[in-house]
Amino acid sequence: MSTILIVDDDPAILKILKMRLELESHRVIGVKTVPEAIAAMETHAFELAIIDYQLGNGNGIQLMEQAKQIQPDLPVIILTAHGTIEKAVQAIQKGAYTYLTKPFDDEELIHHVRLGCEKNRLTEEIRSLKHMLYDKFGFDNIVAKDEKMIAVLKSVIQASKIDSNILLEGESGTGKELMAKSIHVASHRRDAPFIAINCAAIPESLFESELFGVKKGAFTGADKDKKGFLEKAGTGTFFFDEISEIPISIQAKMLRAVQENEFYPLGGNEKVKFKARVIAATNKNLAEEVSQKRFRQDLYYRIRVIPITLPPLRERRACIPLLAHFFLEQFKQEMNKKMVHFSDEAMTKLCRAPWPGNIRELKNVVEYCVAMTATEFIPPELVLFGEGPPLPSHPLKPFKEAKLDFEKNYMVELLSLTNGNVSQAAKLAGKYRADFYDQMKRCGLKAQDFRRDVQ
Repeated sequence: MSTILIVDDDPAILKILKMRLELESHRVIGVKTVPEAIAAMETHAFELAIIDYQLGNGNGIQLMEQAKQIQPDLPVIILTAHGTIEKAVQAIQKGAYTYLTKPFDDEELIHHVRLGCEKNRLTEEIRSLKHMLYDKFGFDNIVAKDEKMIAVLKSVIQASKIDSNILLEGESGTGKELMAKSIHVASHRRDAPFIAINCAAIPESLFESELFGVKKGAFTGADKDKKGFLEKAGTGTFFFDEISEIPISIQAKMLRAVQENEFYPLGGNEKVKFKARVIAATNKNLAEEVSQKRFRQDLYYRIRVIPITLPPLRERRACIPLLAHFFLEQFKQEMNKKMVHFSDEAMTKLCRAPWPGNIRELKNVVEYCVAMTATEFIPPELVLFGEGPPLPSHPLKPFKEAKLDFEKNYMVELLSLTNGNVSQAAKLAGKYRADFYDQMKRCGLKAQDFRRDVQ
């Protein structure tokens, strides 16, 4: 049931409208004057207003403008006995939902009332969803107690105010997608779509059609046009997660879309405008991917206008208690375990853990603790980490970097042992001489540095 305001200084019209809408199960408040209408709007929430254009102490458009100061999204139907195109245009330009002339068609009126009430309901739902979105992804929900994360958050807030492309770098589980969503809801694009894809999850054979769309007849089975993810983003934000996994065969077309703000769908010859803001994320060293010819350098520079690196959890330990309590409250509510708390020993164990999986791993551990505890205080035994040795003063290197260090040390030993004889060193390593030279180049080694004069 909707509550509808009717404003008309003709008592007969007022009575007819009220009776007709009440038959449709609406609650109707009818008034004759502008002051009565204002008073009604200040005390009731209306889903729709029907206002006569010509009132004894004003006109309907002026009243509509006052009404929208009280309820900005209120749909208004303007009625008049003197329907002209000029008045219709004026009413619509000033914000009227629609415009009907007297004598109005009964079914047409009911039809527009239904549509107007539905529009109001959808507007309220969208507003509610936006509040929920901001509550979940607003910057207030990002824990930033340590200096590193505070500096990151300052950069992110600044970046959200402009349209430049952003590259979020950091290990898996550091919150890159959450940061991307927060940037979106804080930007002027918040009312447009946020489209996210995981580049590693799309097969290479489908990547072009999924990203750019397909025109009917482009290939066998393409029996209709299909919009791609880029077009669906509209003027919103497009988030490329794990962007290093974009197939090299697609990167040239992706570069054109980002650089020229347009692209061709698969099998199409008409350009589609690309207006979204690009945010990309990677857990790899993208500069290294460029040097290894696995990622285009020009695309790298195009997406890396504003680089932001999210620190791993082990480098922001001051945040661990706050994050752990945040997740604890979330899972307590979901599992209806209101009296569960961390014991001091359990929290100490959480704070000392290495967290290779970062925030995502911490969340999973807290969920396990809440689910499995049989006591009020979570015991340390439920925190699935051994005490282990004291934490290293320097964090562990990424696997690729550690592997390169190992290979370099191994090759130094071989070249030292063979007095810089590359052929002999390659034979000992079980590698082809050309491959061994390539590895030496990657490690920055030169054979002459290992040659000694033999007496």
